[in-house]
Amino acid sequence: MQCAGKIVLVTGAQQGIGRAMAVEFAAAGADIAANWLDDQEAAEQVANQVRGCGRRAILVKADMAQIEQVRSMVSAAQDALGPIDVLVNNAGVFPRVPFLEMTENDWDYVLDVNLKGSCFCAQSVAKAMVSAGRPGVIINLTSGAAFRSSPRGVHYVASKGGVLSMTRAMALELAPNQGQCDRPRPYRHRAATPWQQRGGTGRYGTCNPARPHGATGGHRPRGDIPGLR
Repeated sequence: MQCAGKIVLVTGAQQGIGRAMAVEFAAAGADIAANWLDDQEAAEQVANQVRGCGRRAILVKADMAQIEQVRSMVSAAQDALGPIDVLVNNAGVFPRVPFLEMTENDWDYVLDVNLKGSCFCAQSVAKAMVSAGRPGVIINLTSGAAFRSSPRGVHYVASKGGVLSMTRAMALELAPNQGQCDRPRPYRHRAATPWQQRGGTGRYGTCNPARPHGATGGHRPRGDIPGLR
């Protein structure tokens, strides 16, 4: 993966998969805007790791369930680093609860972060890309749970299934503008084949009009980030 000079926004970057992706993109040459929510010390450690790769890093605090905070986060990232080339929609929550005990608040909390937050974060980044006439990549993380289900996770499974379908629809709408959408399933180390690899010209290439959202791919080597090579 070659990302020299790219600007990457990673949501939920203070820990776990988000942290790993932020550091991996930095190692590949990207500058990183790392979103965090409730652990500033952990977020600072991520920023230091990015800077240790010789790349720029900024921290942007935002609750992904709050749309105005999401929009402000995107603006702050662009003001500090420049136009965003890659968005990694990673932030997510999974508070397990039995279906018969699930409340409206339980449902809203998970769907607001996992689905609504991802949607409007992608929209904010895509608007800037389209307005500037620039191609870009949006990576929406989903889960194998969207296919196989998960105990005490009706709300989570619904949110990740929604992300999967949302990404297909985004890909279709953004295809004329050279926008690329991918929906990896990181827990199974499988991913959609990035459709920007199918086709001809432009900084990232163009899509196959018949399949702009790609297809489910096989296993990827550890450390390979879907969406860019």
